[in-house]
Amino acid sequence: MLHHSPLIATIVGGLLLAFVLGAIAQRLRVSPLIGYLLAGVVVGPHTPGFVADQALANELAEIGVILLMFGVGLHFSLKDLLSVWTIAIPGAIAQIAVAIPLGAGVSWFLGWPLPAGFLFGLALSVASTVVLLRALQERRLIQTERGRIAVGWLIVQDLLMILALVLLPAVAGLVGGTALPDGTDSATPSTSDDVLIALAVAAGKVIAFVITMLIVGRRVIPWILHYIAHTGSRELFRLAVLAIALGVAYGGAVFFDVSFALG
Repeated sequence: MLHHSPLIATIVGGLLLAFVLGAIAQRLRVSPLIGYLLAGVVVGPHTPGFVADQALANELAEIGVILLMFGVGLHFSLKDLLSVWTIAIPGAIAQIAVAIPLGAGVSWFLGWPLPAGFLFGLALSVASTVVLLRALQERRLIQTERGRIAVGWLIVQDLLMILALVLLPAVAGLVGGTALPDGTDSATPSTSDDVLIALAVAAGKVIAFVITMLIVGRRVIPWILHYIAHTGSRELFRLAVLAIALGVAYGGAVFFDVSFALG
């Protein structure tokens, strides 16, 4: 690749292959998403030929996830989530509760340690938000009752995974940590109090973020968009939308430790 312009090379190579393979997938009457995924494999480091900059590709992928979730947020509200909470919340919790033991059982059969099995089961318990939402959008199901349940289910999973990722270091320390190749431990010893403190801090940050968006966001962001719309500039309005979508996601990650997708 061109070493003096890795960003341009990554964008051009990724978009070109995504377009070609996405068009082929569409021609074969399958979701273009399959073509996009194959394009990522082709420009990855495990296939011959052009290799995209992995660090830049990951950040560009985060931008894509942010914009996709922003689009979903335009069609999904807190009212929609509350209307399906009796299914989404117990369903998401039950899915995680079932998948973790199954993953741990498979890891035990493979001879993995228990903490690794727990982490494997945790990874299996989460559905791909991007893939599922893209599929729902293609079939125009987001506004249906099943679509609202699916989106609410994903949001609950995202919230639970935020708590899980915050708790993992403390839990790893509680069980003694995991040995690294150099012989050191991946986590310092923790106590049950550390786990409770980490859980409280994580839950507090998520709650603070949601409250901030419900109070400040619902008043400030509409006012900004209303003002920009009255300027009559389409370019400025598009820029305002991009700035809000990316700015809120980045600010949520920096100040509240929530995921870019949730932001």
